[in-house]
Amino acid sequence: MPTELRRVERALLSVSDKTGLIAFAQALHKLGIALVSTGGTARALAEAGLPVTDVSDLTGFPEMMDGRVKTLHPKVHGGLLAVRSDPEHQASMIGHGIAPIDLLVVNLYPFEATVAAGRGYDDCIENIDIGGPAMIRAAAKNHHDVAVVVDAGDYDAVLSELSAQKGTTTLTLRRRLAQKAYARTAAYDAAISNWFAAHLGETAPGYRALGGALAEPLRYGENPHQWAAFYRTPEARPGVSTARQVQGKQLSYNNINDTDAAFECVAEFDPAAAAACVIVKHANPCGVATGTSLLGAYERALACDPVSAFGGIVALNRRLDAEAARRIVEIFTEVIIAPDADEEAIALIAAKKNLRLLLTGGLPDPRGGGLSLRTVSGGFLAQARDNAVVDDMELKVVTRRQPSERELADLRFAFRVAKHVKSNAIVYARDLATVGIGAGQMSRVDSSRIAAWKAAEAAKAAGLPETLAKGSVVASDAFFPFADGLLAAAEAGATAVIQPGGSMRDDEVVKAADEAGLAMVFTGHRHFRH
Repeated sequence: MPTELRRVERALLSVSDKTGLIAFAQALHKLGIALVSTGGTARALAEAGLPVTDVSDLTGFPEMMDGRVKTLHPKVHGGLLAVRSDPEHQASMIGHGIAPIDLLVVNLYPFEATVAAGRGYDDCIENIDIGGPAMIRAAAKNHHDVAVVVDAGDYDAVLSELSAQKGTTTLTLRRRLAQKAYARTAAYDAAISNWFAAHLGETAPGYRALGGALAEPLRYGENPHQWAAFYRTPEARPGVSTARQVQGKQLSYNNINDTDAAFECVAEFDPAAAAACVIVKHANPCGVATGTSLLGAYERALACDPVSAFGGIVALNRRLDAEAARRIVEIFTEVIIAPDADEEAIALIAAKKNLRLLLTGGLPDPRGGGLSLRTVSGGFLAQARDNAVVDDMELKVVTRRQPSERELADLRFAFRVAKHVKSNAIVYARDLATVGIGAGQMSRVDSSRIAAWKAAEAAKAAGLPETLAKGSVVASDAFFPFADGLLAAAEAGATAVIQPGGSMRDDEVVKAADEAGLAMVFTGHRHFRH
């Protein structure tokens, strides 16, 4: 027999999630493998009619301290850690009556689920597993001799190999299982440490751990020569990671990134107040609008930049209806994401087999917390999510002219959108719809000019005689360092401006606004998005 094969004669099973447990254990029993177990797992196996040795009988000690102490014992860890080919290890096992454990099956107390359910501090603490991670790490370290399973999704692979290899496992499988085991305990510890940091209000703990569970491998990354994968974190925030994909081909890396940007933007708009639609291309909104219906919101968003919308992402803040779905599928669209959809809408979209439809079950809270991460060479940057909302800001009018009620509503709308446009960001809006967006330019005046040009092009596409920017308002994600960007907006036809303020030249900019007859408000908050 090749030396890499290891016979499985005894398995220890201790699982919190018992999905698939009985069928797996029955298959092990049929292969002649002795079963050892703990607590509720042992009871479940016994109730299923399987012969099982309780770990207390193995160790000679009862479970104690409400189950906190049961597997932390030499007869467990010795059985997992003993190197089978080492004579001294063998002698120790014989001398102390330690039986080898060849297969460990453990999934951990549901700490992440307990936190996500909003349970209290003490409940969360009680759901921190101690014995499970210790056993997992011991078995994974000794993977040359021991197989460790931490995911019920691997039950079939293990049984298939045991059957094919006549009751043995290969080193290749044991190494793969060991890698997953260490990744699982790392992600588990990351969830615990981050929960503690949040509970303590520590924004910059001495160590920041990250962990996630594979959602799916992706075909490639931003470009075909880059590998990529999608991982879910414990954060319970509705969006791409929680969505049910009703239909369409697999999402790509860029699809996921763009769809997330679109859905976070549309979540800024309360569905109880108005229907809203966001169309995104390359992570930037190219059209945003509200309306009395999703159809109206979509058509107004599309009118902002119908060229860029081709092949874009459509995000909606309400249940997708057939009326809107019928219109959306008229042009090529990569993804539609919404909280829900009518059956008729789903049927209409089904005619476009490659169009992805994602239903999330809810909207993310724009005021919600959480981390925003970005890698840099040799490390990563962590910051709080930008959860500042214009409705919570005290707007300060700094010009002689006060904005009208209509202008004020449009200013708030435009600043809400500017938060989701790559900096430097300029957004023209009128009647609660964008009419021109300038994104990601090295100078703010260039963004102003691009947004104005977009507004003029949109007017041409609609067959209108003058730019859509005429009579609009304009939002800037950060202050105007000079008056030139503001004056470019005035030249395009904007009548009011919203910006954070805070420039050394604020007085100069305010004076220029007054001379141009503009109304201008400061928010005191900027929305850089790099």
